[in-house]
Amino acid sequence: MRAASLFAASLSAGLAAAQATQDAPKISGNPTDVVYKASLPDQAFFTKGSLDGNVKGSITAQAPEDGVGVKFSVRFENIPKEGGPFIYHIHVNPVVDGNCTKTLTHLDPFNRGEKPPCDASAPQTCQVGDLSGKYGSVTQDPFVAEYVDPFTSLKEGDQAFFGNRSFVFHFGNTTRITCANFVKENDSQGASPSGTYGPPQPSTSASGTYGQPTRAAGGVTNIPAGTGGVVGPANSAVPVTGSAALNKLSLPLLAAAAAAIAFVM
Repeated sequence: MRAASLFAASLSAGLAAAQATQDAPKISGNPTDVVYKASLPDQAFFTKGSLDGNVKGSITAQAPEDGVGVKFSVRFENIPKEGGPFIYHIHVNPVVDGNCTKTLTHLDPFNRGEKPPCDASAPQTCQVGDLSGKYGSVTQDPFVAEYVDPFTSLKEGDQAFFGNRSFVFHFGNTTRITCANFVKENDSQGASPSGTYGPPQPSTSASGTYGQPTRAAGGVTNIPAGTGGVVGPANSAVPVTGSAALNKLSLPLLAAAAAAIAFVM
C-alpha cells in the first residue's frame, strides 16, 4: 500500500510538472509600427581575456508585415579571439547598473528550462529567449543575422513580450561578457547613446531584409568557466528541468501506471 501511495504521488508530481510546461505558441497581432533596439555599451562587463574594449553591436526588433512573431536584425563585431562559439539570449530583467548578472535567467514563460539544450529544428520547444539556440551561435567577426522568430511578442502584457527586458552576450561556457536593454524607438527624438543601461533612451532603427541567420562553421577555444573576476554567478542561470521529457509522457503509459496503482491497492 505504501509503495502504491509513493508511486501515485510521484506520478501526480510528474503530471503537474508536465501541465506547467508547454511548447511556445506562435504570436500573432504584433504591432508593425513599433521598433525596439538594444545597443551594447562601450564598456564590457567581463574585462579580462582577449577582448579589446567591448563587443560592439545591437539587436533590432520589429514585427513583420503580417504581425506574426518578431523580425530580429542582429549585428556583432569586435568579438573576443577565444571563448566561442558565442551565444546570446533575451533575459528576464533589464540592466540597471551595468551588472549583467542582475538580468537573471533567460526569458522562459513556459518553464522549459535550459536542459536539454535547445533543438533548433523544433524552436517551439526552446526557451522563448534563447535566440542563438534557435537561430545559430556567433561564430565569425563581424556576425550578421536576420530572422523572424514566431514565438516572441511586441505586445505589452504578453508573456513573451521583451520590450522591457535585456539581452546578454556570453562566452560559449555561458560566462556573461556584456548586455544591453531593449528600448522603444522614437523617431522624433533622434538616436540613442551607444549603449543602453538603465532607463530606456530613444534611438533610430536599423533597416533589414528577411532571411536566414548568417552562420560560419567551426568555433574557437573555450575559456575556463567563471574566470575574469565576474561579480556574482558566472553562468547565465541555474538549469531548470525542462519540458522536453515530460511533454512526451504518453497517455498509454499514464493509463498503465494508473492500472498498476489499482492492482497494488
